[in-house]
Amino acid sequence: MEIRLEKAPASECKAKPDAAALGFGRHMADHMFVMTWDQEHGWHDAAVKKYAEFALDPAAMVLHYGQAIFEGLKAFRGSDGSIHLFRPTANFARMNKSAERMCMPTIPVDEVMKGLRMLLETDADWVPDVQGASLYIRPTMIATEPALGVRPSNRYLFYIITCPVGAYYPEGFDPVKIYVTDKYVRAVPGGVGAAKTAGNYAASIMAAMEAQKAGYTQVLWLDAVERRYVEEVGTMNIFFVIGDEVVTPPLTGSILPGITRQSVIQLLEDWGTRVVERKIAIDEVFAAAESGQLKEIFGTGTAAVISPVGALHFNGRDCQVNGGDTGPLAQRLFDQLQGIQYGALADPHQWIETL
Repeated sequence: MEIRLEKAPASECKAKPDAAALGFGRHMADHMFVMTWDQEHGWHDAAVKKYAEFALDPAAMVLHYGQAIFEGLKAFRGSDGSIHLFRPTANFARMNKSAERMCMPTIPVDEVMKGLRMLLETDADWVPDVQGASLYIRPTMIATEPALGVRPSNRYLFYIITCPVGAYYPEGFDPVKIYVTDKYVRAVPGGVGAAKTAGNYAASIMAAMEAQKAGYTQVLWLDAVERRYVEEVGTMNIFFVIGDEVVTPPLTGSILPGITRQSVIQLLEDWGTRVVERKIAIDEVFAAAESGQLKEIFGTGTAAVISPVGALHFNGRDCQVNGGDTGPLAQRLFDQLQGIQYGALADPHQWIETL
């Protein structure tokens, strides 16, 4: 597939933000990658072009029936000045799983990787050269056919936008406080919890707002059936260090199969740490804390990488974790992943693609 390059005039390019004060998701880079799909032509009209608004018909099916999926990955500035992508093909493989679940066309991963590389080469100076900062990459697909009626769309738009980012949470790498809810649920067995689809995140906003008003950073979801088994945090998979093993909920279709989650499990196995994927009740977590067996809790995700949890709150009960401090395993995992991503440490599993 031919990919056109339509560079924005220098006069229309934006000033770069201060790399030491980026926040998350506020500053969009100058260009984006786009391509379209229809039943007659398949994927076509691919281009890297100036970042700009889209025009959508008011009847575009994404606005009515929610066919929207996305991904999140990062590019890092290596110590030698090169640009590193962390496991990009794993993200695009997961996007194709989401597409299948949402009855959308799958993307040609090799062609999309060519487009992403062209985009990053065009906006290379948007990749921060500050440790801890990176370029967040957001591939997205939406249904664009103008029609009313509950069925798959016959037209789709795929695009990739990027933005330089710092820490996802205001706390940075400091431990966060998590609110556990059994009032709301994120996803049900047989639903779309394993797909990275927009509706999952829309459904999470009310609980997240209530948690933030109460002074907590994020929500920890419980299962939708019994409302007692831990599933995931709003933006992260979750891990518990209990005794001499690390426990994380299994991938049973109602939580997102995180790329960072998979990477962390691999690193722990490399280190000889026992990792168990099993159902874990929130009452078991609190009991382990009371008995002294709960050593650490941490979340994993592209945005935050590793996020240590310092406290949990559930139905009037509070649980402090590791004295509210970052645990040694969370710190080691964070340092290892960041070292691989920035090129300071060896990459034994070939997770990095270099531009």
